[in-house]
Amino acid sequence: MKSKRESKAMAGARQREAGEPATDQPVAGPGLDAPRAEFVCEELIPVAGSGDAAMMSRGEPGLPGRFTWRGEAYEVVGVFETWKTQGPCRHGSGEMYLRRHWYRIQVRPHRIMTVYCDRQAKNRRKPKSRWWVYTVQQ
Repeated sequence: MKSKRESKAMAGARQREAGEPATDQPVAGPGLDAPRAEFVCEELIPVAGSGDAAMMSRGEPGLPGRFTWRGEAYEVVGVFETWKTQGPCRHGSGEMYLRRHWYRIQVRPHRIMTVYCDRQAKNRRKPKSRWWVYTVQQ
């Protein structure tokens, strides 16, 4: 008895032999045509006054409209996705706390980045280091 995978492969081969397009073949997606994201996890420097005031009015960090990363200036031109992550209390109370706000953004010059804001600074010596570039796609 043939598995589903073998049956699909044979059906696709018959379609190709007959000159028909293979309808079950993916045309794009992770690992195919999509560019891979490079993991960087480096601090970004927000431009003063460029934070989103509407977000801050809701108690969220204001995504910077402009920032500097690796010495180059970037401007946010679109937000694809936002999400939040949480974690347990670090003092053992069993409560869950909001840890990070994540954003998948389009920037100019043309790149797609995943950035996040830490609710608590990682380094007490640099309390303003809260914004980080997590991944970059060309």
